Amino acid sequence: MKPIIAPSILSADFGHLAKDIEMINRSEAEWVHIDIMDGVFVPNISFGFPVLKYVAKLSKKPLDVHLMIVNPEKFIPEVKALGAHTMNVHYEACPHLHRVIQQIREAGMQPAVTINPATPVALLQDIIRDVYMVLVMSVNPGFGGQKFIEHSVEKVRELRALIERTGSKALIEVDGGVNLETGARLVEAGADALVAGNAVFAAPDPEAMIHQLHDL
Repeated sequence: MKPIIAPSILSADFGHLAKDIEMINRSEAEWVHIDIMDGVFVPNISFGFPVLKYVAKLSKKPLDVHLMIVNPEKFIPEVKALGAHTMNVHYEACPHLHRVIQQIREAGMQPAVTINPATPVALLQDIIRDVYMVLVMSVNPGFGGQKFIEHSVEKVRELRALIERTGSKALIEVDGGVNLETGARLVEAGADALVAGNAVFAAPDPEAMIHQLHDL
């Protein structure tokens, strides 16, 4: 089965955002990945809901919204209003994760949880049956263009084993340093979805790169 490709607009050209979203619409990408950063949970600020309303209006692909923020549950109504398909919150930012996952589902979105590079897969044991997807960060969140953390491949293997052992239906997504080489290893390890930023938007032909990633 081919991996789901979710281009990250954090790496898009913000001066020509409409053009880049039109490219994603034409491409074989299944989702649009949106990173929301608050400068608190991660050391950077990305974009807020006024910009995202514009993205949602233009995108013909489901929105995969990744909240790298503290208290993400406060923004469930705003993310829902975008028409988001998936709302992704960090394990590290949610002391009451089960409640937040329930609230996301009750709002009509698919709930997902993200783990940082230093967060063990084993900590998901008690939530893995309740989530639509787990996002494994293969770089430290906050900036695009970082080097891929090699241990991430083993984390994907561990996560796949946990999913199979528990009977969970959760998808595995990976974000950070994904390109043709790392993407191939991640898919072999059990990843279902790949978030790609620089690999897509810095490519001479972004649509062709999406096609190549899709064929991994």
